[in-house]
Amino acid sequence: MRLSTVILPLHRWSEGQKLWRQAEELGFHAAYTYDHLSWQSFRDETWFGAVPTLTAAATATERIRLGTLVTSPNFRHPVTLAKELMTLDDISGGRLTVGVGAGGTGFDAQVLGGGDWTPRQRADRFAEFVPLLDELLRQDATTRAGRHYTAVEARNIPGCVQRPRVPFCVAATGPRGLRTTARYGQGWVTCGDPYDPDVPAQRAPGVVAAQSAALTAACEAEGRDPGSLDRLLLQGFTGERPLASLDAFVQWAGTYRELGITELVVHWPVPDSQFATDPTVFERIATEGLAQLV
Repeated sequence: MRLSTVILPLHRWSEGQKLWRQAEELGFHAAYTYDHLSWQSFRDETWFGAVPTLTAAATATERIRLGTLVTSPNFRHPVTLAKELMTLDDISGGRLTVGVGAGGTGFDAQVLGGGDWTPRQRADRFAEFVPLLDELLRQDATTRAGRHYTAVEARNIPGCVQRPRVPFCVAATGPRGLRTTARYGQGWVTCGDPYDPDVPAQRAPGVVAAQSAALTAACEAEGRDPGSLDRLLLQGFTGERPLASLDAFVQWAGTYRELGITELVVHWPVPDSQFATDPTVFERIATEGLAQLV
């Protein structure tokens, strides 16, 4: 099991760079950020772009993996996104992981002037988005005409540092999304239950276990070894409180290790928010937490 963190893009770089360097110094496997234009309670606060932030983080660090959790079709097009990801993979020296998801409702979905897509519309777009992004990142030139996304002789030269392309970590829980994960993902992301963000703590492991079992079934239906995918759990969206203390984290991590989760992703502390955490406890979790699993 690996431990990673999410650093929200809330800080001017003069301060933000210190957090990304500290994440590396603390030994986190990866540091991710949200790819939103604004997000929930932070809508009217400082919020910077994900790709420029990750690019800066790539130049400020040396070893830690970097990535999005997650990028979606809400305001992204595969052609332009692929160029940015290829460039970021080069700048980071092959340390990029791309979290992708179907997107949701709210600010990002409406900011370009359209209304919220229905769940089916989001699934339809995602079913085109991921295969096209996969092609664009694997080959020098891509032409594909789809209902939602088209590429005409789109060039991506010299390609990714990581071959055949940067790894995808797909956020999905429904049948179509899980099939996409099985076909194109190197990893899978869940936050517990996106349809009920207030899942009681005692129910959360069962929710994740059921989702993971559905992923295994999707892999088997696609003829893929279920063990070939990493399984990521993003903390912060259920009733669980694993960052309250080191002991709470160890118990939480042990529960999900037994369920087959291979990477835990915890939110970097943000004071006076839903991600408020005692910095001293957080550092102990980062440096001691996984070592205490038996």
